[in-house]
Amino acid sequence: MDTAIRNYFIVTGGYWAFTITDGAIRMLVVLYFHMLGYSPFEVAMLFLFYEFFGIVTNLVGGWLGARIGLNLTMHIGMGMQVIALLMLTVPDIWLTVPYVMLAQALSGIAKDLNKMSAKASVKMLTGRGGESRLFKYVALLTGSKNALKGGGFFVGAALLQSIGFRGALVVLAAMLFLVLVTTALMLPSGVGKMKSKPKFTQVFSNKPAINWLSAARFFLFGSRDVWFVVGLPVFLSGVLEWSHTQVGGFLAVWVIGYGFVQASAPRLIRQGHKGRPPGGGTARFWVLVLALFPAGIAVALGQGLDPAAVLIVGLILFGVVFAINSAVHSYLILAYSDFDKVSMNVGFYYMANAGGRLAGTVLSGWAYQAYGLEGCLWWSAGFVVAAALLSFRLPEVSAERGESASA
Repeated sequence: MDTAIRNYFIVTGGYWAFTITDGAIRMLVVLYFHMLGYSPFEVAMLFLFYEFFGIVTNLVGGWLGARIGLNLTMHIGMGMQVIALLMLTVPDIWLTVPYVMLAQALSGIAKDLNKMSAKASVKMLTGRGGESRLFKYVALLTGSKNALKGGGFFVGAALLQSIGFRGALVVLAAMLFLVLVTTALMLPSGVGKMKSKPKFTQVFSNKPAINWLSAARFFLFGSRDVWFVVGLPVFLSGVLEWSHTQVGGFLAVWVIGYGFVQASAPRLIRQGHKGRPPGGGTARFWVLVLALFPAGIAVALGQGLDPAAVLIVGLILFGVVFAINSAVHSYLILAYSDFDKVSMNVGFYYMANAGGRLAGTVLSGWAYQAYGLEGCLWWSAGFVVAAALLSFRLPEVSAERGESASA
């Protein structure tokens, strides 16, 4: 097997393992602390530092990866996640809001170091050019990650119900530690490391296409998390009275399906583009389609239709279109990036992604507590419209060179 492809699969395997723990810890925290009597807004606040430090991590992480290598930043992230998991195994009396927020801050830093490292490594390991190949590998990595994050939701809920909160955390920490050791031994050093040491000010992109895409990404991911992070699982558990396993299983199936659609995005989009890579027009079209779904679900719930049926059908449709949007964005950030600055551009882009998740997470708890799930969905629709407006500034991509037409 080609060495670059071998390393790609090692990075992907490490990313998969980390993603399972990331999905599991999120479901464990939401369900366990809701069970302890925390309000929806208090549960949302537990993730405040998780998302906030994701912003900081992506801003610094791309620069750090360019200086010390992407494989090293990936392993630092894994180690921090192991610590974050073990921090939550203390007795309930220690699990105060500030303490849990601190543990979640470590988990947020770990997640974004790992994600930035894996995503940026794809362009480094697939080489220059070959935009069809790049889109395929990016979609496969991102789609499989989301499928496994869905598996993590189910694993977290099932472990909570079977061996309890602390037992689940210990199992997840032990698994990730083994993966950390294995990938550290198998990967070469220095992947993505720049020959010249970049200055920190270089993390801020001077390419308009990357700045507009990052702004659109902020609102795209805010539109998902404003109803998905707190509002939806609390509604399913508290209003529809689903069990922990039912909630975790349902959300797991949704995210797994979402991941499969994302991995299939190159084939789905290519049918309408005659083999050309996606560009600004593709991003505009799919985000405008996405705006129909949160608004439609909110209207259906307001009309008194069966909420379980509305949410199941609505989530399937929303998930398909959101997955295509996300896959297009994940490709465009690499296509717009210069080869030797990819880690810093990806870090800047995922800083915006983390900012959107932070805004969506906080609004999810507040909007659900104030206006219910319908309020969360209307906020979601507004965020999608904002992403659509920003997408009108995105250029097309050259099929030969993988660069924006304006670059």
